[in-house]
Amino acid sequence: MKARIAVIDDEPIVCRRLQRALLKEGYEVECFGEGSSFLQRLPTHPFDIVFTDLRMPGIDGLEVLRQARSLKPGCEVIVFTGHGSMDTAIQAIKQGAYYYVAKPFQLQEITHLADSALEKIKLKEENRRLKKEVERQSSFQRFIGASPAMRELYSMIQKVALVECNVLIEGESGTGKQLAARAIHDLSPRAERPFVAFNCGGFSEDLIANELFGHERGSYTGASATKIGLLESAAHGTVFLDEVGEMPLSMQVKLLHVLQDKRIMRVGGTKPISLDIRIISATNRDMKNAVAEGMVREDLFYRLNVVTLRLPRLSERREDIPLLAAHFSQRYSQACGKAEPRISAEAMELLMSYSFPGNVRELENIIERAVALCDNRIVRVADLPPDLRDLEFRTYEGEELQSLEEIERRHIAKVITKTGNNKGLACEILGMPRTTLWRKLKKFGLED
Repeated sequence: MKARIAVIDDEPIVCRRLQRALLKEGYEVECFGEGSSFLQRLPTHPFDIVFTDLRMPGIDGLEVLRQARSLKPGCEVIVFTGHGSMDTAIQAIKQGAYYYVAKPFQLQEITHLADSALEKIKLKEENRRLKKEVERQSSFQRFIGASPAMRELYSMIQKVALVECNVLIEGESGTGKQLAARAIHDLSPRAERPFVAFNCGGFSEDLIANELFGHERGSYTGASATKIGLLESAAHGTVFLDEVGEMPLSMQVKLLHVLQDKRIMRVGGTKPISLDIRIISATNRDMKNAVAEGMVREDLFYRLNVVTLRLPRLSERREDIPLLAAHFSQRYSQACGKAEPRISAEAMELLMSYSFPGNVRELENIIERAVALCDNRIVRVADLPPDLRDLEFRTYEGEELQSLEEIERRHIAKVITKTGNNKGLACEILGMPRTTLWRKLKKFGLED
C-alpha cells in the first residue's frame, strides 16, 4: 500500500466513489460518514492523507483539520467545498490544509492530489531524516580535539550508543562528561526522546527522591499538586545522573530497585509506574575505591557499570590545547563584540606547558579572561592569569621545573654512568668533542 487515506463525507456515494478510485491507485482507504467517528479512530490508526468535506453535521471539516494536524502533524488534509463555501475553504488553507477541491470534482483530480500530497509527505520525511542525520553527526562537534585519546573516545561513544545498556562515564571535573552522555543519547535509537540530566551531589535523600520520582498531591505539606519526576518525564529517553557517587546510601537502594524493576513509585503514591529509560551515570571519583570504602553500594556499581567510558584529562591530550584555545577565543570574542584575537606564541607555549588541574573548563575560563583583557587583537602572556605566568615557580606533573643547565648536568651524568665512564663512547652519544665534555664534567663536578 502507498499510504493510508481517510475519506470523510456525509454523502455515502461520494465516499464509495473515492474509495474505489484510490484503491485502484494502491492506497489503503477508510471511509467515515462524520467527523466524530474519524477522530475517535485517529489516535490508534493514524492516516497519511485526509479528504474531508467542510460542511458536515456535528464536527465540521475545519475541526477535523485542526485535530488531524494536531494528532499527526505530518499528515496532509484536502478539503471539499461546495458552492458558496469559498471563504471557508480559504480559511482551511490558512490553517494548514494542503488543497481544496470544489464539488463536483473529477476522480482523476482526486488521485492526482493524493499522489501530490504523498510526494510532499515523502519529501518532508526525507528532510526530517537528513536533518536528524546532520544532528547526529554534529553530536561530536561539541567536542573539540583530534588527539589519539579523543579519537578513541569518539569510537567508543559510537559503539556504545547503539547498545541498549547502562553506561558509567569516569573523568575528572571539567573533562566533558555531560557532553559525552549527550553524544551517546544523540547517536542512539532514543535520540528523538527526552534527555534529562540531574546532579546527585549535595542534595538530601528527600530532595533527590522528590526530583527523580515526583510526588502525589497531598503527599506532604505544600504538595498542592501532583508532580511528575525526572525519571518519568524521560519516558523512552535517557537519564543522565551526574556525580552518582555522591548520592546518599539510602537513596542508592531506591535507585537500585528502579534499575532492577524498571518501575518507580511517586512519593506518597500507591501505584507503580513502569519505566522505559536508559541510565547514563558519571563520576569524578574512583568508584572501585568508593565501593571499598563503603561510600557506594557494590550491587549498584555493577548495575551502572555495564560499560565504562573514561574521559582523558586535558594534560593527556595536550595536542588539542591549540584547537580548544582557538575555539574558545572565537566564541568569547563574538560574545564580547570584539575582533577575534590571535594567541601569541609565548602565551601558547605557556598554555602548552601548564598542567590544567581544572581540565577543559579551566582552559575555557583562562581564554575568556584573556579575550576580555587583551589589546591589539593579540593574547599575550600578560593577559593570562598571574598564577599561570608564575609557572616557573610551580610544579609540573608532580616534578620540579628545572633549568636547562640542570637538565644538561643530569643527562651528562646519566650517559657517563650508562657507558661505564667510557669518555669516547659518551662523546659519541652526546655529540660533542672530548674537550667540551671534559670542560662540562669539570663545571658540573662530575670528574670522578
